Order: sequence, then structure tokens, then C-alpha cells
Amino acid sequence: MKRYMTVYLQWLTQKLQNADKLTGQEISALRKEILVQIGFMQHERLVHFLVVILVGLAFFLTMGFYLYFKTTGLALLCLMLLGLLAPYLWHYYFLENTTQKIYILYNRAAALDDKTDYPNTDKITDKLGQF
Repeated sequence: MKRYMTVYLQWLTQKLQNADKLTGQEISALRKEILVQIGFMQHERLVHFLVVILVGLAFFLTMGFYLYFKTTGLALLCLMLLGLLAPYLWHYYFLENTTQKIYILYNRAAALDDKTDYPNTDKITDKLGQF
């Protein structure tokens, strides 16, 4: 999913940089397509949020049991859960930020379509990942 979202974000950024070549119908179609993609990304983000919550809860419960019982098995389980939790948090961070960047690009497309001043449309730069 990380590669999918990165490639889509690059494609969309490039498409909107050349927005002067798009017709009104193409901009409207692009807005609809962006909303579909945002829906996919929001679903992915929700699933990963639930996974992070469950793994985090399991980690903290295991940590509590380890602090009470002081067994090696619980210490190993706690380390394994921490080893899972760190990459899950990092991936969720990526999903959250990328989805928000696509929101801004959607606002930029909407501003082109509606000729309205949408918020945050000027805060995304040409470089991917910078606001």
C-alpha cells in the first residue's frame, strides 16, 4: 500500500501541475476519481489504526503482566510485541500523512473546477512530502 499511495500521490501532483491542459470535464472526472481513491485510503487507514490499537493494547497488557510476574516468557513476548508495534506505528503515520496530502490535492482540483478559493491549496509544494 505504501508504494501504491506514493505512486498515486506523485501521479496526482504531476496531473495537477499540468492542470491548465485539462478541460472542465476532465477536472470533474479527476475530482470523482480522487474521492474514490481517498475512500480506499481511508479504509486502509482505519484497518491499520485498529491493528495499531490492538497491538498497542496487547503490548501494554503484556508489559503490566511482566512487571507483576517478572518471567522471561513475558519479557520475550513484550519485546516481540514492541517489535511489531514500532513498524505498525511508522506505517500508520505514513498512511495518515499521505491521505492528508491527497485531501489538499483534492482541494486544489476542486478550486480549479469550482473557481472557488479552497483552503490549504497553496501549502503543498512541488516536492513530494513538503508543506
